[in-house]
Amino acid sequence: MPSTRLLVLFGSQTGTAEDVSERLGREARRRRLGCRVQALDSYPVVNLINEPLVIFVCATTGQGDPPDNMKNFWRFIFRKHLPSTSLCQMDFAVLGLGDSSYAKFNFVAKKLHRRLLQLGATALLPVCLGDEQHDLGPDAAVDPWLHDLWEKVLGLHPVPLGLSVIPPGVPLPSKFILQFLQEAPRTGSEEQRVARTDPQSPPSELQPFLAHMVTNQRVTSLSHFQDVRLIEFDITGSGISFAAGDVVLIQPQNAASHVQQFCQVLGLDPEQCFMLQPRESDVPCPMRLPQPCSVRHLLSQHLDIAGVPRRSFFEQLACLSPSELERDKLLELSSATGQEELSQYCSRPRRTTLEVLCDFPCTAAAIPPDYLLDLIPLIRPRAFSIASSLLAHPSRLQILVAVVQYQTRLKEPRRGLCSSWLASLDPGQGPVQVPLWVRPGGLTFPETPDTPVIMVGPGTGVAPFRAAIQERVARGQAGNLLFFGCRWRDQDFYWEAEWKELEKRGCLTLITAFSREQEQKVYVQHRLQELGPLVWELLDRQGAYFYLAGNAKYMPAGVSEALTSIFQEDGGLSGPNAADYLARLQRTLRFQTETWA
Repeated sequence: MPSTRLLVLFGSQTGTAEDVSERLGREARRRRLGCRVQALDSYPVVNLINEPLVIFVCATTGQGDPPDNMKNFWRFIFRKHLPSTSLCQMDFAVLGLGDSSYAKFNFVAKKLHRRLLQLGATALLPVCLGDEQHDLGPDAAVDPWLHDLWEKVLGLHPVPLGLSVIPPGVPLPSKFILQFLQEAPRTGSEEQRVARTDPQSPPSELQPFLAHMVTNQRVTSLSHFQDVRLIEFDITGSGISFAAGDVVLIQPQNAASHVQQFCQVLGLDPEQCFMLQPRESDVPCPMRLPQPCSVRHLLSQHLDIAGVPRRSFFEQLACLSPSELERDKLLELSSATGQEELSQYCSRPRRTTLEVLCDFPCTAAAIPPDYLLDLIPLIRPRAFSIASSLLAHPSRLQILVAVVQYQTRLKEPRRGLCSSWLASLDPGQGPVQVPLWVRPGGLTFPETPDTPVIMVGPGTGVAPFRAAIQERVARGQAGNLLFFGCRWRDQDFYWEAEWKELEKRGCLTLITAFSREQEQKVYVQHRLQELGPLVWELLDRQGAYFYLAGNAKYMPAGVSEALTSIFQEDGGLSGPNAADYLARLQRTLRFQTETWA
């Protein structure tokens, strides 16, 4: 067993930071270093004082926020009372992953690096700033940084005498062993063994609640380009409670046809059952995987065979390939110089893991089952804003889902895994159960009865505001101003009848922007500016809260510019003072956003 123990801790929202962390783990093992790789919130943070060597890999999300799986760590590490010598035994390095098109580029990594220095830790290297916007993606910064990191680490902890670095082409041992059983076990269904319909504690990722789907209704016209669903779940007996602004997480499944095809390509029997055994004692099994488990269950509910594989997939696949021709191509695609070709082959057209394996049939047929969990990441749960209030719909939870489907240069349309799976479920044909759990979202609403709220929610961004309006109306809270935008009044105007009924009752002021109904496109930010005097009055004189939800691409910047303009034209502020005013609203949580890519 190697004597030096490296710890890699990651905060990951979409899986990139986790993938880089696993790469670090493999590269450490090649250098004969023992290495643990863990999500930050699964690591007991008080143990950091005993760690000699730690690499932190952190993504930055939203407006400079830490990912969900490092939020508890983030709160702890910034406690004011921590002594300045807390981490004086630790050598560390921070690898950041961000997007330079956002104002707070790699904010989390930079701030963490500074904080670790304040607590007495010693930095091995300056912080790495991986950038999604670079032509070669984050690897353009990560590759040279890792080269420098290993030079530093091996200077401190050389490869033990008599051993050498394991060359890149030699496969490392798999993390797990699949011990196949001679006959199938006689136990309850695998879904029921993991998720329960009567949980003893609030449902979580470890133990989701199997909620019955009540309705699955298309709410856009058939002529509209996008299929959007209003889906309702029955959560009776779940122990789930939620407030406006909270989100529900749903664990999706792969299509049965994809599972069947995967088994054919790899020569697997979907009905065969196995026990999963970690090779090392400190490597945990995947949280929700039942023991024993069938190959079908592993592929349908756990391995992301419909995801777009990352560079590391090609690198590991090359080690396992018996075909010289295929191995050479895989090595080319996983090399630093092959990243443009990899992007053209895989990332841009959104080619899936299953499709890649079909393109490399000799390699796919030779993959030992033990390596499946090394090669293919787990399916990540998808988060949806809750679109209903328990005060209006007791024991029910509703979501608004845009079904993702688009064309690339590949023949088959690309489909969103979770939205397509949800859209395919029909409770009219028999009982349908969906594993889900709830967590707090990024939006919190004032509880005082007379505080107005201004909500800007174009498209499916209106979902959390429906929950907020239902909640506020049920509590008798007035001052609800909603800006809603969509393309066409008669095609994608979600909850039109509901909004109009609330307007009649004096519970809501609704402002609409139908972008395609006139020659010049009209968006929510244009309507905001038209009502500048009212917006300024509500914010400055009445202490209103301002909320924004929707697509992150252009709309948030457009709304921020509209607000800054209102502060200048209707509030009489100078440019710098208007920017300060907006910053103050954000700082005091009177301007909150929830956006997604």
